[in-house]
Amino acid sequence: MAGNGKAALVVLAGPAGVGKSTVVSRLRAEVPGLYFSVSMTTRSPRPGEVDGRDYFFVSPEDFQERIDAGEMLEWAEIHGGLQRSGTPRRPVEEAREAGRPVLVEVDLAGARSIREVEPNAHLLFLAPPSWEILVERLTGRGTETEAQVKRRLETARVEMDAQGEFDQVVVNDDVDKAVEAIARALTASGN
Repeated sequence: MAGNGKAALVVLAGPAGVGKSTVVSRLRAEVPGLYFSVSMTTRSPRPGEVDGRDYFFVSPEDFQERIDAGEMLEWAEIHGGLQRSGTPRRPVEEAREAGRPVLVEVDLAGARSIREVEPNAHLLFLAPPSWEILVERLTGRGTETEAQVKRRLETARVEMDAQGEFDQVVVNDDVDKAVEAIARALTASGN
């Protein structure tokens, strides 16, 4: 990553069930000064969610105003356009300018969108040790219907096929090693 005076911007993506939440939680505890981007959404808070910690909850009108003003690093329509979610640009830029490494967790479309506006962002794909293990993890959760699992697996196949678009692939077969590899990307010279 070539330096330009800003701290690293690492964009993390990977299929459901690969362990992103576990890895992100560890990175937040272990990487000094890490800024983990909080997404903005038009959906209502779920029980226990806190505005500004879990998400920034805004109205659909406010979200559209932010899109129109160029204030979103990336955004997407969810559930057939009923909701929108995305990454606010300003907190990411402020953290990087202050020398704090930034981690943004998004889906494949979000990673592609960020690459368009931040070509020097470091796109990192968190991969499962194998397709079979990912299927095991997703079906073994027991928290989703058969149709939901099928849809997640279809999405995961598309995501796995797109690994070549990423700057780095980290296989999550050992959480400690995965965290270490991503931490190195975050603490490398800015991009």
